[in-house]
This record gives sequence, structure tokens and C-alpha cells, in this order.
Amino acid sequence: MIAQTPIPPYYAVIFTSLRTEIDEGYSDMAARMEVLAAKQPGFLGMEFARNELGITISYWESLEAITNWKNNLEHLEAQRKGKAVWYAKYHLRIAVVERDYTFEK
Repeated sequence: MIAQTPIPPYYAVIFTSLRTEIDEGYSDMAARMEVLAAKQPGFLGMEFARNELGITISYWESLEAITNWKNNLEHLEAQRKGKAVWYAKYHLRIAVVERDYTFEK
């Protein structure tokens, strides 16, 4: 599903990852993080896709909202477990969305 975001500017956190072969608990944790992120002040939406490469983009009102999400205790535990068990490699980028365009038939 495509996230419904406000008129720019806003922020995007782009999380690109390669998984290990260990899957135990990953789907449950990912689902929990999606629900938890949506409850955070300043959260605007999320989009994700995964095959061999996973890409999750979350949208936020401010850098402060992103920092608060980064430091959420449950999210910190998910980050720890991700590094220890689920991810072989990841890259996180934070960007300002200055313009956006839509198309729909």
C-alpha cells in the first residue's frame, strides 16, 4: 500500500537490508514494529517491500519524531535482535522529501 503523506516537506527514513537465513520471530517483530511506529507522534506512514533485498520507508513530520522512534525501548530491542540475528547487512538513510508527485488511474 502506498502511504498517504502530507504536502512536503517531511522526512523519510529508508531502511535497506539483507537478511540472514534465520527467520524465527522476524515476522512477528516486523508486524509489531509496524503497529508501534504508527502510534508514535509524528509518524506519517510506511511502505515496504521484500524479496532478497528488503526496503522499508517510514515517513515522519520531524527529525525529533525520528529520534524519538529510534530511541523507543521496544524498537531498541528490535534493533538489537536485528543486528544479532536477522540482518546480514543494512543501510539506513534519512532524507527530506521536498516534492512528491502522484498518479492514479
